[in-house]
Amino acid sequence: MTLPVVPLQVAGDLVRLVINGITTGSIYILLAVGLSIILGTLKFVNFAHGALYIVGAYLGLIIAQQPRFGGKLPEWLQDLGLIDGATVGLGWGYLAALVVVPVVVFVVGLLMERFVAQPFYDRPDTDQILLTFGLALILQELFRVLFGGQSQSIAQPPWAEGSALGLPLVGDVLRFFGVSGVSTWRLVIILITAVLVGIVYLLIEYTDFGLTVRAGTVDAEMVELLGIRLSRPYLVVFGIGAALAGVAGLVGGPLVNFNPDYGGNILVPAFLTVVVGGVGSIRGAVLGGLLFGLVQAGLIQFGFAAWSEVGIYAMAAIVLLVRPEGLLGDEVVA
Repeated sequence: MTLPVVPLQVAGDLVRLVINGITTGSIYILLAVGLSIILGTLKFVNFAHGALYIVGAYLGLIIAQQPRFGGKLPEWLQDLGLIDGATVGLGWGYLAALVVVPVVVFVVGLLMERFVAQPFYDRPDTDQILLTFGLALILQELFRVLFGGQSQSIAQPPWAEGSALGLPLVGDVLRFFGVSGVSTWRLVIILITAVLVGIVYLLIEYTDFGLTVRAGTVDAEMVELLGIRLSRPYLVVFGIGAALAGVAGLVGGPLVNFNPDYGGNILVPAFLTVVVGGVGSIRGAVLGGLLFGLVQAGLIQFGFAAWSEVGIYAMAAIVLLVRPEGLLGDEVVA
């Protein structure tokens, strides 16, 4: 039997579509994994998760570059004598942002868990939604006052600029399939996402910390009776979820322009990713993010860019009609 021969150009287009889809899906995955472990373990509905994406994006911009903002922040800093010109930022470069942003947003997550989420753990979902939705609106307006309403973007770091064809080995593989138009930055996003999600998965699945978290998800009262305090593991879980959202904002900054309103825009697809993948499942969040990314990339590549947002809602509706608990919804955590 002779296998059909795929024209090289078609193969190249398909590989580019897959890479673009995985890149888009990576942003959803970083957000959804954080949402999923918080919702799956703490049973807390966090509508302020999109605001953490914006925190990571603006913080990364300030650390990596010296941008100009239209809000009140430059004026206030000038009055305090902290800056001379209109630019605000440290200009330390992208690698510094990649180190600092997750740490800072992790701390923000700890504070949010301790002072906002924890008092509402035993309250109805509607109370949690109202609380976090209000918090998201407050943060959104705070960012608008500080930075203005204009869209911003983070420049790609010099070491990740240009086409991926120039990379050793990877470039040879892409040339073999006739792929063009794939930037190095897209592959960097995929790599960062794979490393971070892999670390979180191993932490939850194969460590004593993860065992405690998973046991607390099944029967928190029994775990507490055994003398194990769940408040600290839950605190760390919330911080990890927040840090992943911050990294999503940082790595997504060079791809998509952002402004104070963007957190609300990215939150809905992230929640859909969690629901489609299965609440509490890291593997489900990865699968849902990849499916959404590929659907969007496919619609854009085949000339239906205006329908790319509609496509993920349609896919979510189809999946939930067939499997209401999500694709991997039988799992409790991981």
